[in-house]
Amino acid sequence: MTNTNKPSYFHSILILICTLALVLGISLSTYPVSAANNPTGDIVDTAVSAGQFKTLATALQAAGLVDTLKGKGPFTVFAPTDEAFAKLPKGTVEALLKDIPTLTAILTYHVVPGKVMAEQVVNLNEAPTVNGDMLRIRVRNGGVQVNDSNVVKADILATNGVIHVVDTVILPN
Repeated sequence: MTNTNKPSYFHSILILICTLALVLGISLSTYPVSAANNPTGDIVDTAVSAGQFKTLATALQAAGLVDTLKGKGPFTVFAPTDEAFAKLPKGTVEALLKDIPTLTAILTYHVVPGKVMAEQVVNLNEAPTVNGDMLRIRVRNGGVQVNDSNVVKADILATNGVIHVVDTVILPN
């Protein structure tokens, strides 16, 4: 007779798998995608719902780019987090919010036309941006750098493109 009071090896593995699924589900729930990885929001809605792009959302609003990035696309956005904006010298964000042409140039430098997934990005040396300048792309130490910024999370799907999270605001030359 088998003792059913002791957890079996299979039971332990099942608990581990369920725990991992729960943890992964929580970490993925930051972005509005279903379990099948089907996007449910456009680039702006996806970024806003993540909660770590408040400064970016404010800047997009000030520059009048929200409707554009809610449009058909597709777009690839290298999205700086709030922490990335906090790395800028004190007063820079406030000054940019008052200098709309410069703000627009910086924000559109973070946007590449088309949907460029991570598997494609790693094969590029550069990419054209919406503002007309080129981004420099390098693979270093197992990660991707866009100019001097590191991609910290890739392939966040939106209904009109993809977001790659970067740790530094990318400034045009």
